[in-house]
Amino acid sequence: MMFSLRFLSLAAIFMTATALSGFLFTAPSKTYDIVVYGGSSGGFTAAIQAAASGKKVALLEPSLHVGGMNVEGLGGTDIDNHREFQNSPAVGGLALEFYRRIARAYHREKEFEDMLKHRKKEPALWRFEPGVAEKVINDWLKEYAIDVATGAVLKEGKKGVKKKGNRIVSITTARGVFGGKVFIDATIEGDLLAAAGVSFAIGREANTVYNETKNGIREHTTHNQLAVKVDPYKVPGDPSGGVIFGVSEEPLGQPGSGDHRLQAYCFRVCLTDNPENRLPLPKPAGYNRSRYELVERYLKAGGKLYRPGASLPNRKTDFNGGRDVSHNLNGMNYEYPGGSYKKRKEIVDFHRDHTQGLFYFLANDPEIGRLDPDLQKAWSQWGLAKDEFTDNGGWPRIFYVRDARRMVSDYVITEHHVKKDHPVPVEDPVGMAYWPPDVHNVRTMIRDGYVYNEGFVFGGNDWIPFGVSYRALVPKASECTNLLTPTCPSSSHIAYGAIRIEFTFMALGQACGLAAVMAVDNSLPVQKVNYEKLKERLLADGQVLALRE
Repeated sequence: MMFSLRFLSLAAIFMTATALSGFLFTAPSKTYDIVVYGGSSGGFTAAIQAAASGKKVALLEPSLHVGGMNVEGLGGTDIDNHREFQNSPAVGGLALEFYRRIARAYHREKEFEDMLKHRKKEPALWRFEPGVAEKVINDWLKEYAIDVATGAVLKEGKKGVKKKGNRIVSITTARGVFGGKVFIDATIEGDLLAAAGVSFAIGREANTVYNETKNGIREHTTHNQLAVKVDPYKVPGDPSGGVIFGVSEEPLGQPGSGDHRLQAYCFRVCLTDNPENRLPLPKPAGYNRSRYELVERYLKAGGKLYRPGASLPNRKTDFNGGRDVSHNLNGMNYEYPGGSYKKRKEIVDFHRDHTQGLFYFLANDPEIGRLDPDLQKAWSQWGLAKDEFTDNGGWPRIFYVRDARRMVSDYVITEHHVKKDHPVPVEDPVGMAYWPPDVHNVRTMIRDGYVYNEGFVFGGNDWIPFGVSYRALVPKASECTNLLTPTCPSSSHIAYGAIRIEFTFMALGQACGLAAVMAVDNSLPVQKVNYEKLKERLLADGQVLALRE
């Protein structure tokens, strides 16, 4: 069964829990075997796995749409899209079923199965439009007796979770009170685990914490570094007048030391150049041209800016940030993971307005047309897709939270699990992570008198795919015995960068759903689920736990 609050606006997604508290928090309680909070890739797969095993399941999504980033613009799936490696052999179980259903929606089942059979590398067959993904996910959920509630924002603070000892009894959301035997936090933000008193980390650990080499402040950042020298000061060459927008005056700090900083977030914007399906790039209210001075100076210095290109079906693009200058807003998200719903809304709104302004600037500003007419001509041919995000004017409802809270349990995944040289063996894998440590820049600052990006880590040939330990998905038993998380696993900042891929979240969601079932069936703490039996069930369901040669 699916029930939602379709009358809520985008702004209300983060405000529902407080603004409607007097009305909705008095709703009658409902009790389930398994309650999944968060409809992300890890959330909907956990719910499907649990329901397919015969359990009474609730899937609670804080926003108005189930599917996470799959339905919010991230259709350019990170599968087989790099020349250096082929990671599709790590996709199995419910993750593979999701992509099979996507293939069916595009009537390309034969090509998809042929690709799998012959281990071909065809990234286009894994890609999809957001609206297609949402229909696939919603139709899939309807095949099971899952109570799906959208607009189910957790009550802010620890009052949102009722515990008895080290067990969660119920959670209070804007859709009512939900009791359960086992709970799964499938949000990226980790709000449920935090409210339940589970230990977590935000930001970058010092390299000394886990004896790593790629964590903390980066002494040298080469990936997506500015290709040209750009003066950072409002009055070029004069530090006394302050810096242009987007540049921080803070010092680098001690390389390798920990800090509160996070890799940048961005909207995965779905654009199209199809005139029949194209909406104009919007000019946001309060548009301020001076905020894009860095972009203009970059062009004047000889830099080349990105431009849209169709990477999804039907002439659409999954437009990601991450270039040396892009709509990644380095340094402007630090307060998001642990912030109030009000603060989060402010940050989301700022990112939206800034990104819309940037796109409008590139497509319409006369100076951009003078500096690079081909760039402006390219941008002017693109607009928002009329048939995507139709309840939000063609703009994604949420942005891409690349990392937020990470649980800290008795077992922590670190850089040593990902290293090619003497990797830490994993005795209890429940899914495969097949991606290099991927951490976007965390800030744009000044170094040697010029604009400098700090923090990006990606690629290289010193990493390997690895199995994600079940122990990283469960909290310390002293903190909670009936909670799992597929999306905030116990991992260091740098190791999380290798895990945070949608198909990996799906695999971990399936594992959490099945482990929750076994915990319910045997009246066990999640920490005591029998791994060998869990492994047997996962393998029987097609999960990939190790790669064949």
